[in-house]
Amino acid sequence: MTMTGRANIALIDGNNFYVSCERVFDPGLHCKPVVVLSNNDGCAVARSNEVKALGVKMGEPWFRLRQLAQQHGIVGLSGNHALYVDMSRRMMSLLAGFGARQEVYSIDECFLDLGRGEDVTGLGKTMRQEVARCLGLPVGVGIAATKTLAKLANHLAKKRPEYDGVCNLNTITDAEWPPLLAGIDVGEVWGVGARLAEGLRAAGIPHVLALRQAEPRWLRRRFSVVMERIGLELRGISCLELGEIAPPNRQIQSTRSFGEPVYDIDTLAEAVLSFVRRAGQRLRRQGSVAGALHLFIRTSPFREGEPQCRQAITLTLPTPTADELQLASAARRGLEYIYRTGYAYRRAGVLLLELENAQTRTRDLFVDPQAERKSQALMTTLDAMRNRFGANIIHVAGEGRQRRWSMRASNRSPCYTTRWADLPTARAG
Repeated sequence: MTMTGRANIALIDGNNFYVSCERVFDPGLHCKPVVVLSNNDGCAVARSNEVKALGVKMGEPWFRLRQLAQQHGIVGLSGNHALYVDMSRRMMSLLAGFGARQEVYSIDECFLDLGRGEDVTGLGKTMRQEVARCLGLPVGVGIAATKTLAKLANHLAKKRPEYDGVCNLNTITDAEWPPLLAGIDVGEVWGVGARLAEGLRAAGIPHVLALRQAEPRWLRRRFSVVMERIGLELRGISCLELGEIAPPNRQIQSTRSFGEPVYDIDTLAEAVLSFVRRAGQRLRRQGSVAGALHLFIRTSPFREGEPQCRQAITLTLPTPTADELQLASAARRGLEYIYRTGYAYRRAGVLLLELENAQTRTRDLFVDPQAERKSQALMTTLDAMRNRFGANIIHVAGEGRQRRWSMRASNRSPCYTTRWADLPTARAG
């Protein structure tokens, strides 16, 4: 018995997504070893296949790669998240037209319900071709009866040339399953992290076939109900529903490392209020209000010669709100309480907690409804202006203008798709 005729769940994943986005607008990067770096050009968060072949690991600090980069011509690019997010939106919008339901799982991944048609492998090839034609991005497509198997199929589509970027496990026969799954380490299964993989190997489950054949109730007793569901999903029994809309975040955070050390409270406040603005926009975008705000500031633990300081505070707000001005006022009060002089602060962050749905939450009888409506109207106007003219078009005065604390990004590519001044120019030869 094969899995043909069952549900067809596809997982589409961008190949080396950040690097691929950079290559779309800079063809000179093709076939070159490229890494995209994290905040402050700290470490590798995306690697081209050429860099992976050199043995560079994810998260490798850039300063340790400089000699290797000189030897092999590795190009290190500062992260351009405005570009990556916009390319992601375009890709997800294009892919949404191929399925009845879509679940965006991450910036470069989504699940699609392809129904119960027969030629879904051909549909997978068409999706891959269209993303490449319209956006210039390479993707892998995995198709199977469950989300966990679709993830596994996507892994095979990328790693094994015989699938040519599209792997449909629903076409695999019973005789083909054992040798296929026995050749895949258990750590490649979606939801199985490094520590859990070690535990499974110690229990005699070294590969995916062994996990698929394990008794589900034993998996639950030995590990957890989550592992039981993973085992069932590998058998083709769906335990994870495909969601059309991602659930709202339970907390929202905005944190950054500074491009240079910060010593005074006013410069710290500029950074903190900038983080509040970003977090507040995300809060309103998902239709929530926050009941508490957590703020932290800290020095670098890696600079042993510097005095160390870690301070944090959680503030309960008088009433749950998404008003940027109220959040900024609370953050400034909290900063004044925890700030200590004489330290070189190198990181700060804001977390919005106790989130509630703005429409269904219980209203406070002592809050003036008219003042609340004015606050909502102001925030709606601010968000509309930023969406149209850019995120930095308007902000509270405390954010300042010089922003000496801003992250280092010495080799960031232009914002080709989100800034008029950075639009690529085509010239006739």
